[in-house]
Amino acid sequence: MEQNELRQKLTEAYNVFISTVRKLPDAEFVLSTNGKWAGGQQLAHIIKSVSPVNFAFALPDFVLKMAFGKANRPSRTYQQLVEKYQGKLAQGGKAPKQFVPKSVTLNQREVLIKKLEKLIATLNKRIDRLSEKQLDELLLPHPLMGKLTFREMIYFTIYHSQHHEKQITANLKNQNT
Repeated sequence: MEQNELRQKLTEAYNVFISTVRKLPDAEFVLSTNGKWAGGQQLAHIIKSVSPVNFAFALPDFVLKMAFGKANRPSRTYQQLVEKYQGKLAQGGKAPKQFVPKSVTLNQREVLIKKLEKLIATLNKRIDRLSEKQLDELLLPHPLMGKLTFREMIYFTIYHSQHHEKQITANLKNQNT
């Protein structure tokens, strides 16, 4: 995917995620059942994961290259990235401690949604300022998958919202059966 499609897919994925969170009944937003995160916790987790990506995309190239090096391989495709992530999860991969959300109250719903909307809008602007070459050359560390190119990190960010949106939907179905 090139920049325009990256921004479009990112916006679409997060609009779906946010819509799902907004429509959640109050109890499902705040109550965790069967060890699964409540909808509000899913939202908080997504914010915790998008925030460092957003921050990193604002750093100068030389800082990123000094800290993480430069890609020595082409970026994976979206599907390859998703398969790698799913493989890591299948091997027991879990969110590191710093990405595990605390409980979230009902009155935080709109505040957190607005925060996520702002993060995604800013990330889209930052993607727009990068060249296609930079997307494939600059690296960021991912806690489960190691170093990813910026393009791969956006792929992950897109998929991650879809993954958690599906979890919210599955948790609702399980509670209603």
